[in-house]
Amino acid sequence: MFLENTVNSKEQFGWIEVICGSMFSGKTEELIRRLRRAQFAKQRVEIFKPAIDSRYDEAMVVSHDANEIRSTPVPAAAQIRILADNCDVVGIDEAQFFDDEIVSVCNDLANKGTRVIVAGLDMDYKGNPFGPMPNLMATAEYVTKVHAVCTRTGNLAQFSYRKAPGEDLVLLGETAEYEPLSRAAYYKARQEEKTRRAEIKDATKSDQSQ
Repeated sequence: MFLENTVNSKEQFGWIEVICGSMFSGKTEELIRRLRRAQFAKQRVEIFKPAIDSRYDEAMVVSHDANEIRSTPVPAAAQIRILADNCDVVGIDEAQFFDDEIVSVCNDLANKGTRVIVAGLDMDYKGNPFGPMPNLMATAEYVTKVHAVCTRTGNLAQFSYRKAPGEDLVLLGETAEYEPLSRAAYYKARQEEKTRRAEIKDATKSDQSQ
């Protein structure tokens, strides 16, 4: 359970909150909810996202449910450190796409008294820890793992299965490219994928030998 930190005027340090999970699990939705509350409380809020993420809008952070909040796209994590000066709360979406410096940036901001809220995929489509997310989760005071619903079993989903072809680690997409799967469904889908590839490879070799 996520419990927001109580305000202690004697302590000048901030903290880091990480919201993680698979695609379609509501990470951005939760990020926007927390940032909206801070804005309502008249706190100074800035939101950032990686410049490569322009699926819905160039400048807005948009959830799959079409909720949105204005943000500043940045090409590198170092720019956040400069642009977030004098903020009470800093929100960062799609943190897995940032370079490793995002970890030190978040810690520097927290050490200066800023509340930092980070959202991102904890695993890539291969089921491996994604980019700087493991280190962010390790250094954060609060980690909230949210889940989607498996499209094949109806159980909780924590894996982002890629349906689209290609081996690139970063492939921006939506329901046409990805689907959330439970552990069992993900394992089965990956095994079926390996079998199909092996069959195609064998068929190709057979054609070449003829």
